[in-house]
Amino acid sequence: MAVTILMAAGPGNWDRYKAPLEAALAKAGITATLLQDAPPETVDYIIYAPSAALQDFTAYTATKAVLSLWAGVERIVGNPTLTQPLCRMVDPALTEGMVEWVTGHALRHHLGLDAYIVNPERVWNPDCPPLARDRKIAMLGMGALGEACARALKALNFRVEGWSRGPKSLPGLVTHHGRAGLQSALAGADIVVTLLPRTPETENTLDGETLGWTKPGAVILNPGRGALLDDDAVLAALDSGQIGHATLDVFRTEPLPQDHPFWAHPRVTVTPHIAADTRPDTSAEVIVENIRRGEAGVPFINLVDRIRGY
Repeated sequence: MAVTILMAAGPGNWDRYKAPLEAALAKAGITATLLQDAPPETVDYIIYAPSAALQDFTAYTATKAVLSLWAGVERIVGNPTLTQPLCRMVDPALTEGMVEWVTGHALRHHLGLDAYIVNPERVWNPDCPPLARDRKIAMLGMGALGEACARALKALNFRVEGWSRGPKSLPGLVTHHGRAGLQSALAGADIVVTLLPRTPETENTLDGETLGWTKPGAVILNPGRGALLDDDAVLAALDSGQIGHATLDVFRTEPLPQDHPFWAHPRVTVTPHIAADTRPDTSAEVIVENIRRGEAGVPFINLVDRIRGY
């Protein structure tokens, strides 16, 4: 018996995902009908992005799971009509992309590359940066992405300390949790990376108080969620010198409005939400694995905890 899969993922994704999904389904031996529109009562699985027109899931009474194309689910997890199991996207290629962005910008600031790339006065300054082992990096968020980035940075010999809201034990990594743990992780940090999910508890994790816990002149890298930072507090910390630079990939409003102060600030780098993206070929395999699991009656992977919000 074939399963019916509804692709409700916003404009453009059908053309990107149709062939990879069909290939992954065939590889898994799953007979399926992949549709952009179907009677709700016939749908077994919904492949979803919050940009889709579908917002009311009430009629999808036979749907076994909603499979998000996005790693973040804050725009959907609170939907009262969504009672079906919800799975977020943990794509190996997305993780690779995030590791590359984080390590690239960490090394950029660690080595002080900006001074050499833009040097109109032709200043000859032979001072060498310290070694990575002399730099502390605070990794805020130790989920799949945070742990992968922490391990990559540790492999480069940085002193990495992780932080999460609840306790985590990760072999080979120093971790902290809770409010006191956040202060410990940030204390003396040269670079701070924010990879937390967006929840009411994580909003403004970096504010006027917590930014003051870092080493003066620290660098902020935010490829996680725009709401993790208090924008006004970041700008004030940049102006005071408490923060030396902020490299930001995500924002409260996207695209970042043209009149936002981040664009004009000399110590802010804006990248347009490119730190990591879901790749159709690899994410299709993740989605199909969950469909296989649903049909086999075994637990889904990447299942969202509705109470925690991710």
